[in-house]
Amino acid sequence: MQTSFLSKQPLPPAEAVAGSSLRPGMLALIKTDYPDFEKEHYLSTEELNLYRRRYLNELIEKEKVELATLDKEVMLAIQQNGILSETIQDEAEKQLTMGERLADQVAAFGGSWVFIASFFCFILCWMLINVWMLRYRAFDPFPFILLNLILSCLAAIQAPIIMMSQNRQEQKDRQRAEHDYKINLKAELEIKLLSEKIDHLLVHQNKKLLEIQEIQIDYLEDLLRRTNRALH
Repeated sequence: MQTSFLSKQPLPPAEAVAGSSLRPGMLALIKTDYPDFEKEHYLSTEELNLYRRRYLNELIEKEKVELATLDKEVMLAIQQNGILSETIQDEAEKQLTMGERLADQVAAFGGSWVFIASFFCFILCWMLINVWMLRYRAFDPFPFILLNLILSCLAAIQAPIIMMSQNRQEQKDRQRAEHDYKINLKAELEIKLLSEKIDHLLVHQNKKLLEIQEIQIDYLEDLLRRTNRALH
């Protein structure tokens, strides 16, 4: 008759379970309480069932802790890594000089219907004043040489300002393309990292499920043996 290594009590042959028949996880759990327990030792079925229940509880608790830790990691990553696209416009605006801001505003006004209507009204008023109201004392009689000079100066000044604004727009387009690349790269890396985490979590959970199923199979085999002994 075998003796239980745990309780030091004699065991009936039907109740004796050898350490060599235990699964590695169960054997490691028993060795935490009884470091000298080896595969050649025995324990009772009742003692084994107690460790089985304890092992299942530890698996479930460990799974809860791992999921909580994963949630904390995700929340920490969200807090530490802001959305990249939120800072793009602010950084671009902060880098502008006063001349660049003025060039953008002048170019925006010069390319609007307000400027066209205002300038058309100015030219019309200039002609009416010199042709009709001040026909005998006109300061710029026909063919409006002074007006032509003003228009030429305005065109000469407006052209480089518009060119400056166009250069700024090209620079904005380049910066926008660089930021788009950074955003796409960051999204790709985060998706890859998330996919790896999910794969790791699935593999880990599958291993836990297999261990739980193995313990359930052991329970069923014990029940089947007891049922067969009761019938015979």
